[in-house]
Amino acid sequence: MFEEIRRNKFLSYIIMLGFLILIGILGGVFGWLLGSPLFGLILAAFIGIVYSLVAYYSGDRMILRMSGAVPVTKEEYPYLYHIVEALAISAGLKKPPKVYVIRDSALNAFATGRDPEHSSITVTTGLLEKLNRQELEGVIAHEMSHIKNYDIRMMMLAAVLVGVVVLLSDFMLRSFLWGGMRGSRRRDSRDTGPWLILLAIILAILAPLFAQMIRLAVSRRREYLADASAAALTRYPPGLASALEKIKNDPDPLVDNANRAIAHLFISNPFRRTRSYFATLFSTHPPIEERIRRLRAM
Repeated sequence: MFEEIRRNKFLSYIIMLGFLILIGILGGVFGWLLGSPLFGLILAAFIGIVYSLVAYYSGDRMILRMSGAVPVTKEEYPYLYHIVEALAISAGLKKPPKVYVIRDSALNAFATGRDPEHSSITVTTGLLEKLNRQELEGVIAHEMSHIKNYDIRMMMLAAVLVGVVVLLSDFMLRSFLWGGMRGSRRRDSRDTGPWLILLAIILAILAPLFAQMIRLAVSRRREYLADASAAALTRYPPGLASALEKIKNDPDPLVDNANRAIAHLFISNPFRRTRSYFATLFSTHPPIEERIRRLRAM
């Protein structure tokens, strides 16, 4: 377990470095289109560093606002607080995570934060209404495992930094389409040819896809590990398996408050699920049927 935590901390820094490099490349290409690669590189580096710091220290608050989560008190939800506090003690956390609720009939939950001391767990009201105690404990234990293993840091950084890459790519494409062609005409014939302009467009298109693939690689494996950790924490795998069954059969996905930038944080994909191979390939989560099968086999 401690090795897994160290690995996740290390991967968090690797993810941040990878995104900074990608942002730097985008900035250099954007600057080249404007006639000053160095300016574009410096600008992108500045934006990347500032945004990385913002993501690290304020990313959780950004995610909570995007999801529509609201803080609740122990007086409002004593049943939920009791489960969170009991599982935090079992997980060995120094203090329990903050508790938030999304007022939505769908069944879903997520955890976020930069470390266990600055973490929170969010559940929907639908989850509280439709799951029994053992099922709810399984879901909270799953999220508690994300917190204990520092998955929350990796997934938070991935969510925020993917947004930066998409933003820069979109800005670069729009700038090129509206002004790049005029700027390219002002360059003399000794400058780089149209094939580099084409390469810049391809990069602007592929960079967000590459960023998304990083996010998917991070999130899918973590779900399986969090399921296993939750089963060990509660010592009752059928509880989480039953909760996932109800989530799978829930006819109301989390649409009103869901955002695709943070979909990978939820215990289950908050958007309508499809069984097509293409959709599964680019899903933020492993197949829920396989997760249930693994839990049933424990």
